[in-house]
Amino acid sequence: MEKGGMGFRFARETDAALVLDFIRRLAEYEKLGDQVVATEELLRVEIFEKKHAEVLFVLEGEREVGFALFFHNFSTFLGRSGLYLEDLYVLPEYRGRGYGKGLLCRLARIAEERGCGRLEWSCLDWNEPSIRFYRSLEAVPMEGWTVYRLTGETLRSLAQAGK
Repeated sequence: MEKGGMGFRFARETDAALVLDFIRRLAEYEKLGDQVVATEELLRVEIFEKKHAEVLFVLEGEREVGFALFFHNFSTFLGRSGLYLEDLYVLPEYRGRGYGKGLLCRLARIAEERGCGRLEWSCLDWNEPSIRFYRSLEAVPMEGWTVYRLTGETLRSLAQAGK
């Protein structure tokens, strides 16, 4: 346990259902619930077998009240890996108690311990409460950068184009 009774633990394979529950709650908050196609089995394979991501829970006592899903990326400019925070979510009834900041502090510590050059994430433009929170931690938005994405048929089409 850390200060104020806040604790942390990494997810285990038996937590796949809990991880999926947090993902669904986050998606609903972001008004993207209809886009969640992940299943417990997919998460079990991708996170715990293939180790493509890690999940850290923040605890109040023994209860998981928030989570962070993250993975390593790489900066060619820095010549070092970094941590990319894909998802951060704290249950609504536990917000304002320092759990989100606790997760980010712990992730920053993990990044430092692993020799990472940075910790970064994306935030929806309309999410003013989160933007204010991130700025309060002195995080800076990446001005002039736009995220691009290929999925589904577009991804398959491009993959086939080079054959």
